[in-house]
Amino acid sequence: VQLQASGGGLVQAGGSLRLSCVASGNIFSINVMAWYRQPPGKQRELVAVIAPGGDTNYKDSVKGRFTISRDDAKKSAYLHMSSLKPEDTAVYYCAANIVVLSTNGEYDYDYWGPGTLVTVSS
Repeated sequence: VQLQASGGGLVQAGGSLRLSCVASGNIFSINVMAWYRQPPGKQRELVAVIAPGGDTNYKDSVKGRFTISRDDAKKSAYLHMSSLKPEDTAVYYCAANIVVLSTNGEYDYDYWGPGTLVTVSS
């Protein structure tokens, strides 16, 4: 199983970006999907999370500016970011809890994508 994130780049403050994350491989189902970020010199932090039923939760500083969504048919999650600020600059990571099938049954694991850089200039 692999996660691949895309959509990062350089944007001016106040602009928008849409990140995409696609899961591939031996996937039976996908539980929670989430976006994390790691600003320069800081620790990784949770930005947004979405449950299989669509319930969402956000880091306080991005509420009202970021929207997480998912498309289970495409095994994908998205993060639409608007009104971007320089402090949103970070490497953004997609993560998901994915159920895989094996000869011994179903197991769920946490997977991470390699990250995509978002740079917001002032």
